[in-house]
Amino acid sequence: MKTGMKQKDIETFFNNVKAVNALVIGDLMIDEYLWGKTERISPEAPVQVVDIIDEDLRLGGAGNVVNNLVAIGCQVSVCSVVGDDENSERLYKRFESLGVGTETLLKDKNRRTGKKTRVIAANQQIIRIDRESREDIEKEFEDKIIKFIEKNGGLFQVFIVSDYAKGVLTKRLLSGLIVLGAKMSIPIVVDPKGDDYSKYLGVTIITPNRKEAEQASKIKISDEASLKNAAVKLLEDLKLSALLITRSEAGMSLFKPLKNGNLPVSPNIEHIHIPTVAREVYDVTGAGDTVLTLLSLGLATGLSMKDAAWIANIAAGIAVGKVGTSIITPEEIMAEIYHEHRDSISKIKSLESVKALTDNEKKQGKRVVFTNGCFDLLHVGHVKYLQKARSYGDLLVLGLNSDASVRRLKGAKRPLIREEERADILAALDCIDYVVIFDEDTPLKLIEAIKPTVLVKGGDYTLDGVVGRDIVESYGGSVALVEFVDGKSTTNIIEKILKEYSE
Repeated sequence: MKTGMKQKDIETFFNNVKAVNALVIGDLMIDEYLWGKTERISPEAPVQVVDIIDEDLRLGGAGNVVNNLVAIGCQVSVCSVVGDDENSERLYKRFESLGVGTETLLKDKNRRTGKKTRVIAANQQIIRIDRESREDIEKEFEDKIIKFIEKNGGLFQVFIVSDYAKGVLTKRLLSGLIVLGAKMSIPIVVDPKGDDYSKYLGVTIITPNRKEAEQASKIKISDEASLKNAAVKLLEDLKLSALLITRSEAGMSLFKPLKNGNLPVSPNIEHIHIPTVAREVYDVTGAGDTVLTLLSLGLATGLSMKDAAWIANIAAGIAVGKVGTSIITPEEIMAEIYHEHRDSISKIKSLESVKALTDNEKKQGKRVVFTNGCFDLLHVGHVKYLQKARSYGDLLVLGLNSDASVRRLKGAKRPLIREEERADILAALDCIDYVVIFDEDTPLKLIEAIKPTVLVKGGDYTLDGVVGRDIVESYGGSVALVEFVDGKSTTNIIEKILKEYSE
């Protein structure tokens, strides 16, 4: 699947996530991992003996979603009902250390806080032991959670429902949440469980796997046609804005009503296939939580369903390459996205990212050089200029005029090369450390944000004509003018091509 997201859009997404406040409602539990080795069979019964080497306690269920949200960088609050026991205290302490809001993490002395113990040897799960409550929570707890959302829901950008069918997400609680979500225009993203999805009627999007979608729709999914039929049924029955079905090695399928299309007219549905990116699968535990996390944050920050699902798919591919419920970081996702072009594309940054990077470099005493231009049809004059600019400091940041900016400056027929391609080519040069694309006619906004040590412009400028000179000199920086190579320009190349080939 191709996405419309550019490198700077992806970095902007991760920067925007920091302002998101997410509310997670769902079943909480502790995941216990007992790591060991097995080299013998028990004399008591024909079973393996596992010698435990290490133990690990992690947040499980909806807690894994919370953990992932915190790792990505947003603010989180959690709504759930747990027991009044040792495991609930562990949950409280872990959430407190993560800075998670627990005002509606409620204790019920009649419940048992869920705990799943997994015994693992040679990276293989040998057995799982579950200790938990599964009955529906009492009405008083439903009322407390609904009242909290009614009073504080407007503080959140997304409601995330992590359903493990352990009794917290009752039909009445979900009904109240859905009404409030619609009233407040807050998206509700659901990882569903069970075969009765009627309680999700009216949520924004659900993320079942293929087997779950098959059970809920009562349609056997054996090919693309039956997959679409199942999707149409779920979209129609639940009045969803979208449906994301995860399909293991087959990737994901995003279904949504076409714009201006009114369900239940079945042809009015868009199907977007997103192929898997997993390189090697070790454990699918928690992969659904990862999808739920990134999809929710995408919608909370204003991404389209397609782009949000694309990023969620990247993250899921990383998650299944780890053993157990593990967090995924922005750095891991960015590294995966840039894997094929690590040396060039990874240099293309958003303004927010390049500011953070250069601020850190300056703290270490490094001299940051900045220059800008259109660099349409890169030639030797450009390269010599950029190499000379780099010599004035320790790293060079290039502000690249966007296509719209170039058109305003040089006319409707320019640029010849699109901004993404120009950025890729320039980022491949060793003398350039970072490229940031800007839409304005001048780089003044970039200069104000980056505050370079040295501002470099071409020799066709005078010092008085350099945009941003006053800003740079105000904090002790300097301006340098670099002469261009005679006779080398994009205009000359265009004229030569027209002359040579018109004859």
